[in-house]
Amino acid sequence: MKKLALISVYDKTGIEDFARALIKNGFDLIATGKTFKLLSDKGISATEIKDYTGFPEIFQGRVKTLHPKISGGILMRRENQTDLKEADENKITPIEIVCVNLYPFKEVSKNPKSDLDTLIDNIDIGGPSMIRAAAKNHKYVSVLTTPNQYEKFIQELDSGSINYETRKQLAVEAFAHTADYDAHIVNSLSEKMNLTPDYFIKSFKLSSTLRYGENPHQSAGVYGDFYNHFEFIHGKELSYNNILDLLSAVELVESLGENSCAIIKHNNPAGAAIGKNTLEAYNKSLKCDPFSSFGGIVAFSSMVDEKLAEKLNEIFLEVVCAPEFSEAALPILHKKKDRRLVRQMKSVRNESKTFKSIPGGTIVQDNDLLDLDEGKLKFVTEKKPSEKELEELEFAWKVAKHTKSNAIVFAKDKATLGVGAGQMSRIDSVKIAKMKALEHGLDLNGSVAASDAFFPFADGLIEIVNCGAVSVIQPGGSIKDQEVIDAANQRNISMVFTGIRHFKH
Repeated sequence: MKKLALISVYDKTGIEDFARALIKNGFDLIATGKTFKLLSDKGISATEIKDYTGFPEIFQGRVKTLHPKISGGILMRRENQTDLKEADENKITPIEIVCVNLYPFKEVSKNPKSDLDTLIDNIDIGGPSMIRAAAKNHKYVSVLTTPNQYEKFIQELDSGSINYETRKQLAVEAFAHTADYDAHIVNSLSEKMNLTPDYFIKSFKLSSTLRYGENPHQSAGVYGDFYNHFEFIHGKELSYNNILDLLSAVELVESLGENSCAIIKHNNPAGAAIGKNTLEAYNKSLKCDPFSSFGGIVAFSSMVDEKLAEKLNEIFLEVVCAPEFSEAALPILHKKKDRRLVRQMKSVRNESKTFKSIPGGTIVQDNDLLDLDEGKLKFVTEKKPSEKELEELEFAWKVAKHTKSNAIVFAKDKATLGVGAGQMSRIDSVKIAKMKALEHGLDLNGSVAASDAFFPFADGLIEIVNCGAVSVIQPGGSIKDQEVIDAANQRNISMVFTGIRHFKH
């Protein structure tokens, strides 16, 4: 009996060599329309699927492989006498190899210009059916779903045959492939149709394994397209903790804008600033907490040049990230052999949802992409902030948004002076921020302060004023707001309510 292989691929990478290798190993080829044309144009012998089934492709190619001679040839059990009898009666020949990849729904869905009709046109129907059928019947059938499987498969085939362990592996990969495809369809159509599905489906392919997770006894890996956002140009591989801190740093500088710098340690800013240039921004950031900055992750929103590179080499930093590095800067930065240099390729603010695992599932929320709306600010005190103070308040507010709750940030001249993060009490956050500022000789007199959430009582505000702050920005919304406003008025400071809370857990 002749050996049959079915080929139907959208991504035709490597398919010519793969087809020739199958023929060399004694296979006859069946191919769908455009795949058949490519093979024919290359002089590769194949039977077009409409000639094999005796039924034409219809509806502009929407229906071509959904036919019993195809499904039956894939799904028939070679040792089942009933199957063999029915196959003989219906002139169905076993298909031993199924090589199929799918319409590019994932790529099309990433294009913001793709409308609903375009998305639907790129939903493959016959392809997943063939893949799943072949994977189900992997006892007899080999299924290939991506060009990167071809070389190893042909090497094994050239040695004589494909063993059962290989077919099992290919089957699992095939089911993962169609599951990932369906997950993208659910998520994209739900978003396009503004619907919330009953089932949350998210599919990520393993990109790389990490040396370990938060601690050496924890295994870890990176899934999805994280590496499309960053280019790693020097140093050791990133660790699990490096990645978390890198994202915190980049998210902050994206919020702060041009010529900004953020130094992150354990997911909180050790310092952040905006300068006339990146060197000034770094120097101002470093002053906030030079001790904690040691071993930190630093990100810039603008290019790292030669002068900045020399400055960066003065202390140990785990990661330096920027959208660009000048040609003169790179040799200088390469002197630190293990330090990671990362070029940011894409914004990290493009995800609409965030996810955290919980026992038995996950919790999902909208990403916190809400920026301050100056038109909605409430100036609640008798004294109003000056234009310069308002700019400082906006800066402090952005840093507080990216600081773990309870967050208190003191700032002056668009640079952090003291950061209190992650405390159970907001007053403790104030005290820590003051302590850090005094430790490094920074004067809080004339500073502004931001709180990520409202003050439940006036004591937190009073503590901030006692530190020397002249203006405060906070969400408001406490039942004790008037008490807090009265305390601000009594101390002749200005205070602004945003109406927005930015907890970060």
